[in-house]
Amino acid sequence: MSKNNASSDPSVEALKLDNQLCFALYGAANRMTRLYRPLLDAMGLTYPQYLVMLVLWESSPRTVGALGEALDLDSSTLTPLLKRLEAAGLVERHRDPEDERRVIVDLSDAGRTLREDAKAIPEQMICALDLQMDAISTLRERLKVLAR
Repeated sequence: MSKNNASSDPSVEALKLDNQLCFALYGAANRMTRLYRPLLDAMGLTYPQYLVMLVLWESSPRTVGALGEALDLDSSTLTPLLKRLEAAGLVERHRDPEDERRVIVDLSDAGRTLREDAKAIPEQMICALDLQMDAISTLRERLKVLAR
């Protein structure tokens, strides 16, 4: 097959990098992480730690299992994040007195205070993305469907 014919072959077109949904998502995820990094660095958080804090700011205390469910993370991924957050003084972990197998995670006073610093992040991200709110909402909802 010649080069000219290959470009009109649908199976070849399907293999082009620019036609890959996975690559578009990968690039978008990388850009989001780069945009968040300076904001989170100022707070002393990594992006995964920020996600844990978001869940705890919504509702705290939570079990490690409930955190994992909310973030779609298993405990082997979540435990090191929680240990680092605890070492930073942002969360406290303890065993559930009613069931020693369960670990409960709660915000410390410093973790609650950090929420005030985080309040500006969503607006800063909206400005950095330069998208209309309705476009952001639509994109978020479509991505949630894709992530199921």
